[in-house]
Amino acid sequence: MTTARQKIFAYIQKRRSTTAAEIARDLRMTPANARHHLAQLHKNGQVEIIGKRKVGKQGGRPVKLYAVSRNILGDGLPSLSHHLLEEMFGSVNAPQRASLLEKLGQRLASSLKSGSGSTSPMLRLNETVKHLNKLGYESRWEAHAGGPRIILGHCPYAAIVDAHPELCEMDAALLGECLAQRVEQIGKLEGSESGRPYCIFAVG
Repeated sequence: MTTARQKIFAYIQKRRSTTAAEIARDLRMTPANARHHLAQLHKNGQVEIIGKRKVGKQGGRPVKLYAVSRNILGDGLPSLSHHLLEEMFGSVNAPQRASLLEKLGQRLASSLKSGSGSTSPMLRLNETVKHLNKLGYESRWEAHAGGPRIILGHCPYAAIVDAHPELCEMDAALLGECLAQRVEQIGKLEGSESGRPYCIFAVG
């Protein structure tokens, strides 16, 4: 982030919400420069447009109102999810846990399955990957001698998965339901050249 953008970002953090004109005035830059830097911050997901503000008493053209992105501010979902999972799995035995995980996988799969009802393994793989990516898994599949492998390039539950490894079992149940085949995890958060960890599931 450039020095100018760092100053703008810090200014927005302090003000909570502001306009390009206010930034230009208080940081002593041209309105065009302020709008340019705001556009880049918005493109990078660091700020978001939260509404518009009228300028002047009558007939003033509304201007965009900027605030720090909610993605950066974060939320309480990891903590809430952790406690919900503790409540769900904390007092059940192994068979009960396996049944719960299977039901969770089936419920997730029901929203992922396409309406085609395809029996082609290739089509099932492509459809499953496509729909998993809508949930943020950044998945793909690769052909191997022992059968296809599903690669999950991003874990949507990364914030709590260390404390709840059962989520990996849920992923396996989800994949098995979508593909109508047995699925087994053979790699968890493996390293990669890009530095981003990934998980591997063997199909069949």
